[in-house]
Amino acid sequence: MMIANATGCTSIWGASAPSMPYTKNCKGHGPSWANSLFEDNAEYGLGMFLGVKQSRERVEDMVKAMLEGELPEDLKAALTDWLEHVDDSEGTRERAEALTAVLEKYKDNCDKCAALYDEKQFFVKRSHWIFGGDGWAYDIGYGGLDHVLASGENVNVMVFDTEVYSNTGGQSSKSTPTAAIAKFAASGKKTKKKDLGMMAMSYGYVYVAQVAMGADKNQTLKAIAEAEAYDGPSLIIAYAPCINHGLKVGMGCSQLEEKRAVDCGYWATYRFNPELKEQGKNPFILDSKEPTANFRDFLMGEVRFSSLQKMFPDTAEALFEKTEKDAMTR
Repeated sequence: MMIANATGCTSIWGASAPSMPYTKNCKGHGPSWANSLFEDNAEYGLGMFLGVKQSRERVEDMVKAMLEGELPEDLKAALTDWLEHVDDSEGTRERAEALTAVLEKYKDNCDKCAALYDEKQFFVKRSHWIFGGDGWAYDIGYGGLDHVLASGENVNVMVFDTEVYSNTGGQSSKSTPTAAIAKFAASGKKTKKKDLGMMAMSYGYVYVAQVAMGADKNQTLKAIAEAEAYDGPSLIIAYAPCINHGLKVGMGCSQLEEKRAVDCGYWATYRFNPELKEQGKNPFILDSKEPTANFRDFLMGEVRFSSLQKMFPDTAEALFEKTEKDAMTR
């Protein structure tokens, strides 16, 4: 796995010693991680992908050239199996190890085997991910994100949506919903939240999902697995409660807050899989149920909304009505 990470909260918890979440297994295999600037993370991640893609295409050419000649049966079988499944994630490690083992047997007496053996780090199909928050994805880095999604390349994007510029002090972003108080929206934001998922779906060939782990962890894992398996660009937008929200139940209950957001219709969970369209099915699946909880109770449970009522009671009611209407429209 290769991760390109935008500067922000995700890069803080992703790389701060001694608590970084990434590690390696007993064989030394694990994710590689690098942090880019705030504005160009999507391009940075695409660059990682294209660099590896070019190297793997070179390896493919070497394998094809070898298969044109006379080869021992075990070597021919390993090369053929690898080439036929070169872009399949499932079983890629096993095929890579099998090919490496056979090449090791012949490399001392075969120059082509030795040359291919030297490229063994590219035998495994890598999983490419681009991580960042909504300030990056919805705002400052949106042009780059749009470019990467439109490219059609097989990269995965995970957006941790806190609905505010968290790392720089809680400024309003295009992801901030109506009525939320934030810096630069001190009297409550007047415009509705940008629908990044709907915009990405309009391409028709981008896998898109909205998830909330606290509401449905199985749907979250299913979306991640489908994004990884999809041969093309993927975008997952994950609801991320933030200290700037002012959760009255406390940040220790952030998973519960995600469930409350989905139960009242504030946040919807869904998956849009273009592969279903090719099968003649509806590519859009709305996973969250019809709202059952009280929308206003959810708003009043967060200081970013409840403080509007205290500070600007004259405008609060209209904005609360608008943000509920926006959510139900979504």
